[in-house]
Amino acid sequence: MIARNTILGFVLISQICVGFIGNSLLFVFYVYMYFIHSHLRKPIDLIFMHLTLGNILTVVFSLTPHIMVYFGAGNAINAVSCKAFLYIYRLSRAISICTTSLLSTFQAITISPRNSKWAWIKSRLSMCIFPSFLFFWILNMLIYIHLIDAEVPRTNVTMVGAGYFKSYCRSEVRNIPSHSFVSFLLIKDILLVIIMICTSLYMVGVLRRHHRRAQHLHSPSLSAQPSPENKATHSILVVVSCFVLFYGLNSLMTLYIFYAPQKNPNLYPITVILSSCYPTLCPFVLMKNSKIISRFYSSIL
Repeated sequence: MIARNTILGFVLISQICVGFIGNSLLFVFYVYMYFIHSHLRKPIDLIFMHLTLGNILTVVFSLTPHIMVYFGAGNAINAVSCKAFLYIYRLSRAISICTTSLLSTFQAITISPRNSKWAWIKSRLSMCIFPSFLFFWILNMLIYIHLIDAEVPRTNVTMVGAGYFKSYCRSEVRNIPSHSFVSFLLIKDILLVIIMICTSLYMVGVLRRHHRRAQHLHSPSLSAQPSPENKATHSILVVVSCFVLFYGLNSLMTLYIFYAPQKNPNLYPITVILSSCYPTLCPFVLMKNSKIISRFYSSIL
């Protein structure tokens, strides 16, 4: 058991290092470009900055308490730190899903044709970004503050029945969220995922139509060169696909653990790793598909 916990601890340390460094580099890049090179500033950069910030918080507050437990420092997590870790993790995870949904919607409207039904909102898009951020934070802070009293540090007791259970925290039986509240959280996330899928399918359709038009208007060599907007759209499509995949797997696993009559401790590490896969991989997907970011860091290093 000690060797297993040590291996899991090092796996999570590597994941938190990769995720923190990747998102920090991307955040620094967008801040630098937005405030120093204002001529290259784009409204969507603000959404990328907000997404990387949410990813950093998710990775740190999701993995840190588990690393402490796996290396034998779990006793340092008291009632206050248990509630703080879980609250900030849930809040940042919610901010991440909201921002990813906003990102896909923003890009879908941006690349929509001028004669589309979204044309009227194109000129107002940039004015909606900060109000959207404020709405995301206030809404999710109010939602998840109701779950603070339900969590207590984990003890050696065996938990039976529905409830939240992690390596460092568990739900108090008398304070377990009602089925209606859990259903509300699930429906909220599903609606956001549906928005991501619909906007992604719309972007795929726009890109296919653009590609067909380019083949008719230009030579094959020119049509094979994607525009910066198309490159950004491809990156966002990959990011959304990664989110939907890992979110779906993690949600199914979490729901199973929550409602399982008998808790299986072997499933906890899987949910921990899955919960941080998207925020860990997201910055590298964006960096891989951006030549500007690659040139920026190659000039520094």
